[in-house]
Amino acid sequence: MDAPVKVREQLPRVVRFDPREIRKAVGEVEGFNAKFALVITRSVGTMACAYLFAVIALISLPAAITSGQVIVIVAWIAQTFLQLVLLSIIMVGQTVQSVASDARAAKEFADTETILDRLDVDTAGGIRDVLDAIHAIGNPAAASQTRKTPPRRSN
Repeated sequence: MDAPVKVREQLPRVVRFDPREIRKAVGEVEGFNAKFALVITRSVGTMACAYLFAVIALISLPAAITSGQVIVIVAWIAQTFLQLVLLSIIMVGQTVQSVASDARAAKEFADTETILDRLDVDTAGGIRDVLDAIHAIGNPAAASQTRKTPPRRSN
């Protein structure tokens, strides 16, 4: 059997900002709204965007600290840093999970096709041999020909 699909194998392909991939994906959908949403999602859902948002958030950190109020620092963490940075990181995580899930589903489908091919009743050495053996067991005439001792009779 093949090795299981690992998320780290999918990570480099989905976390970087790739204009060619975005352009290709935009060509696969119809309508302005779908294209616009796809561009935003594919752009914001990258680690590059997460790092950019972290820098933007950190620019306002000194002002929050110098205010001296705990509520301002908590508000900065909750409203600025977490919302900006975690948005992109969560989107990256969902994309990575989705790609890994798609790869696992494709592998499972291929495995299922292999199993079904081996279970084909017309395949030599497959289920046909098993079915013939079952029918031989169920058919007393065929079963008695294969046995060395005669079957016992009940009184």
